[in-house]
Amino acid sequence: MRAMLLEKPRPADEDPLRLAELPLPDPAPGEIRVRVRACGVCHTDLHIVEGDLPLPKLPVVPGHQIVGTVDTLGAGVSEFREGDRVGVPWLYSTCGECAYCRKGLENLCERARFTGFHADGGYAEAMVAPAAFAYALPGNFSDLEAAPLLCAGVIGYRALKLSNLQPGERLGLYGFGASAHIVIQIARHWNCEVCVFTRAESHRQLGRQLGAVWTGAAGDPPPAPLDAAIIFAPAGKLVPDALRALRKGGTLALAGITMSSLPEMEYQLLYQERILRSVANSTREDVRTLLRLAAEIPVCTEIETFQLPEANHALQNLKSSRIHGAGVLVI
Repeated sequence: MRAMLLEKPRPADEDPLRLAELPLPDPAPGEIRVRVRACGVCHTDLHIVEGDLPLPKLPVVPGHQIVGTVDTLGAGVSEFREGDRVGVPWLYSTCGECAYCRKGLENLCERARFTGFHADGGYAEAMVAPAAFAYALPGNFSDLEAAPLLCAGVIGYRALKLSNLQPGERLGLYGFGASAHIVIQIARHWNCEVCVFTRAESHRQLGRQLGAVWTGAAGDPPPAPLDAAIIFAPAGKLVPDALRALRKGGTLALAGITMSSLPEMEYQLLYQERILRSVANSTREDVRTLLRLAAEIPVCTEIETFQLPEANHALQNLKSSRIHGAGVLVI
């Protein structure tokens, strides 16, 4: 099978992924083999190929927003049949035994494994995954439309949940890429006002098209204090700006898997019971809830497509904020 293989982390501009021929993987007991039809391109993929995250496996095939069809069942699999359409997200498996798993916090599992990180992912014509961590997808989304829901949508939903936003309140979104363009649709569904903070005029325009009441740069004051805010951009320097825009008791959620250093700042920005918190991974229930919600709204994913051999080009465009909405590889 064809796959885009990372053998050594390098800057995206140096084309770190190589088109390779790999053996077709066989599913172990409890696993399914998925013939990949589409795979979203995520900022986490960029962090992986550029070495921002310590990699537990090399070489590795990135990709964790996978849509495809089941073509082989491992022993003992009863959740799916051959031919079923499924999605495979970032969370690949958990131990089910540690204190976090027992508390319902499997996103923090001590022995969690992640797709395209610990196990080969979806920048390939096929991959294997535990059946218990794969999902039936709503029928009203095409393969390409569904792919961004599996991480951009899921981590966006978890960040929204942890931001403590309530229906009818005011939300600020810092950075307006794949996750934010889905989150704004959920927030509007909850009758929330949304302010978008981003540098690119094309992203501001998309924000306005999706219902933002205001758009501007990170340091600009919004028209009224925010009840909650989410930073999607991996830039720690945005934290003081976002805290400054929050009302007393508001919550700022940091949605990135990595972020540049937070600057020293005055305690007054955090005082008055403002909350600053990170968002880590997601649970299986987050995935199920997001997929139901996306179908109910319904969410419209803005996508830009690339062929599998163009994965390096897709990551370069992602790095330079040249993707409108979400990038998706067509396998």
